[in-house]
Amino acid sequence: MPYQRKNSAAKQPAKRRSKLAKENDISADEEAEIREAFDLFASQDDEKDGRISRNDVRRCLIALNAPPANNADLQELLEVADPENAGWVPFEHFLPVAALQLNRAKGDEDEERQQEEVDKAYNLFVKGQDRPITIADLKRISKELREDVPDNVLKDMIREATGGSLGGVGKEDFESVMRRAGVFG
Repeated sequence: MPYQRKNSAAKQPAKRRSKLAKENDISADEEAEIREAFDLFASQDDEKDGRISRNDVRRCLIALNAPPANNADLQELLEVADPENAGWVPFEHFLPVAALQLNRAKGDEDEERQQEEVDKAYNLFVKGQDRPITIADLKRISKELREDVPDNVLKDMIREATGGSLGGVGKEDFESVMRRAGVFG
């Protein structure tokens, strides 16, 4: 009996993005997720193309876990999705709106994650206390890392972070230094 290769379920080819997905900078999976949410609220028109009511756009975005921030944001999205104010939104008009909201939601998650990283790193310096980072903190950290850093370099680090003051580095200044150093891309 000849050897036969088994098909591995783990090696399924990646789904290809449609032209619409590429135009709106979303993955094929995100497009499928948007389609699924859209289909939950869609009704068929005469040409058998799905469309949703303007009133269902918000509900559909909530189902995608990407709701508009406020009523003004919703109105702006509706103007894009239904520019003629016909009362109905086809998938081709809904997808860009949903993609925008999904990308905004991802951006918010990134900001939250970055803020958590800043908080964790800052707390390593101040040992969880609510105070600025001092030269003593920098000395302690350099000692823990077995690095011999001269005091004048540590003072320069504080001055660089605070814009000239030696008083200590607050969380805002610390975050600014991390961003300038390229920690967050």
